[in-house]
Amino acid sequence: MTFRLMSPQFEHLGRIPAEYTLDGSNVSPPLMWRDAPSDTQSFALILDDPDAPIPAAPRRVAAHWVLYNLPADLGLLEQDAARDRLPGGAEVGVNDWNHQAYDGPVPLAGRHRYFFKLYALDTRLDSKPLRKRELVRAIRGHVLDMTALMGTYERIG
Repeated sequence: MTFRLMSPQFEHLGRIPAEYTLDGSNVSPPLMWRDAPSDTQSFALILDDPDAPIPAAPRRVAAHWVLYNLPADLGLLEQDAARDRLPGGAEVGVNDWNHQAYDGPVPLAGRHRYFFKLYALDTRLDSKPLRKRELVRAIRGHVLDMTALMGTYERIG
């Protein structure tokens, strides 16, 4: 079995509906996963946009959402998985807009790719609000498996 991440709202490589962007309701899409390694202790999730570099650090990929310490027995994040609606023990990190929240797609020009990357980890992490780069450092050596769902978004009009 292959560790797999999906959404009932868009296909892998498909268009992310506007509802999940800053042009719409700016709520996170529902996400589901299956076939994680049996020894998983927690999950971490990063949503980033490699097509939108941060002006102050143009070689860095823009992080829209950072989650970690998602429970090992979890297989679903409901739509609008805001901080107060996450399962017990789950943490929301700090995105590149300095928000401890989901900030959906908002490309300034053209079609951008958005990667939802889910990591199965053999540990739980420090509970302080981590930024993407801190999370990436913290999971080094603890990733059992990783899966990704990529969607695209382009502003119309």
